[in-house]
Amino acid sequence: MKTTNFLKMAILAVPLMLASCGSKKKVIEAPTPKVVNMEKDSFLEKVNSNAQQTKFITSKVKFSVEAGAQDITLTGNLKMKRDDVIRLQLMAFGFVEAARLEFTKDYVLIMDRINKQYLKAPYMHIDFLRNSGLNFYTLQALFWNELFQPNKSALTDEDLTKFQTNTDAEDVIITFEDGKIDYSWLAGQSNGKLKMANILYKDRLNGNTQLNWDYSNFVPMESNNKQFPNDMNVILTTPKKEVKLGMKLNYIKHESEWETRTEISNKYREVTIDEILQRFMAL
Repeated sequence: MKTTNFLKMAILAVPLMLASCGSKKKVIEAPTPKVVNMEKDSFLEKVNSNAQQTKFITSKVKFSVEAGAQDITLTGNLKMKRDDVIRLQLMAFGFVEAARLEFTKDYVLIMDRINKQYLKAPYMHIDFLRNSGLNFYTLQALFWNELFQPNKSALTDEDLTKFQTNTDAEDVIITFEDGKIDYSWLAGQSNGKLKMANILYKDRLNGNTQLNWDYSNFVPMESNNKQFPNDMNVILTTPKKEVKLGMKLNYIKHESEWETRTEISNKYREVTIDEILQRFMAL
């Protein structure tokens, strides 16, 4: 595969991931015997208590992308600082940084290192982010394996009362509705560990879109012994396209000595979101 095509496939995953997703494993279709309030509150507190307390999470990543007949695997780095930044660095040939994806509270940055191009825009200026209700805190919760509600950096006891819970054999389904968007999670009943997150954006005119994020291979963190998923698998579907993403984390650390903002060289050319999407959708 040519280097340019390799890079397109690598970056393709992120704009689509932020747009939508679909999965045959729909959390919302499971049986619905409700958990009584006392049990519900206790269980949601258990789920919420699994959230990591560390400020930084860094890791090597094996990243796979499958879109139609195209299937690639590449390596990279994941660097996160809570309530500040999520960064993915994608490597070509194992040692050359081909692309950088950076999410802060204020903007999304997508850098094409090979072709010296970049996109930097606020979340609200990107239609699919705005329409799907996705912002920094939503992405942070997905990457950190946590419950969330729109535009909230952390959940209070009052926020937890707004979730609905239903049992399904050994697991509990957690749901939350916000206008056209339905959120649902699947959590282990015994330990409150989140196994799946699902976001459904309902659009009668253009068709529904979904994002389904699976978690597995949990291991204890060195900093606090809390469990964290080493494997994350995402299935993304728009009415026209489906993309599958896989992230395998290795050597999870808590490195703090790194620059949390990327400086853009004047050698890079800024492109619009329409230019980026036009190229990606043509794949």
